[in-house]
Amino acid sequence: MHLISQHQLFEPWLQFKHPLVRQLAFAVASPNILSALPLELDIRHAFHFHPSQIWQQHFQTYLPRLKQLDQAPKELEDFMVQLKSTRLGLRFEMFMWFWLLDHHYHGYELLGHSIQIINGAHTIGELDFLIKNTETNQIEHWEVALKYYLGETDMGLTTWYGLNRTDTLNRKLKHFTQKQFQFQQALDTDIQIRYAVLKGQLFLPLKNSFTDVGDFNQYSLPHWLNPDRRLGIWGTTIPKADLNFFRLQRQEWICPNAVPSSLTAHWWTNGLYLQNQHNQFYMYRNSSLIFT
Repeated sequence: MHLISQHQLFEPWLQFKHPLVRQLAFAVASPNILSALPLELDIRHAFHFHPSQIWQQHFQTYLPRLKQLDQAPKELEDFMVQLKSTRLGLRFEMFMWFWLLDHHYHGYELLGHSIQIINGAHTIGELDFLIKNTETNQIEHWEVALKYYLGETDMGLTTWYGLNRTDTLNRKLKHFTQKQFQFQQALDTDIQIRYAVLKGQLFLPLKNSFTDVGDFNQYSLPHWLNPDRRLGIWGTTIPKADLNFFRLQRQEWICPNAVPSSLTAHWWTNGLYLQNQHNQFYMYRNSSLIFT
């Protein structure tokens, strides 16, 4: 049994006012949703997760810049307007790219982004980021992803599903180790260490009632689940109106706006909802769509 407490989590992104700055701060400061690789994962090409403390240190170093952007966000706004896609994963990657380009605030030299690996006439893969760590002098390959997975049944590795049920945690980790981290070189440079930056949120199934949602120790949780990241709840039950859940806009899945962007939800559709009073996230799923 993996016992956790979520009362004093490190969530410094909530102090900022501008929506883009809040999302950027989340991208930098939030921990990975996994703290270790599941034992049942067959490792073909080894990779690592940064410890939560590393992201906390990155945030502290970046804090003056975030405060500056919160007051004058035009540079960040101009950068993000380049993104034409509505996909949250690409949006998250853009925030990571913006931060890595801010080289005065961390110990990384960005060598390349979206690097295609070509063999003859065929593209065999693409690297998100190739980085030189100026503290260790190692060349690092980073793959970044923003994921939201719903745990079912025993919550083992194979029972965490995305909203698209073909997108599973098991499939994503296999893709990391079998495909994305297969390359030994990029830009004529040897890769020495590989990191998955896997952020987002995990959701546990609603068991009894909404009065119990803060008691995560009623679940038997896997050892690799990172207790430093806030857990959400998912279910097919519509909460009572007096519980005051707000429906989040799609971009707010990264970080909710400082002021609710919608009225209290009186009607429901599939999506992510937030109860501001308790900072409780609830992913509502129509029961007829769960197993499609």
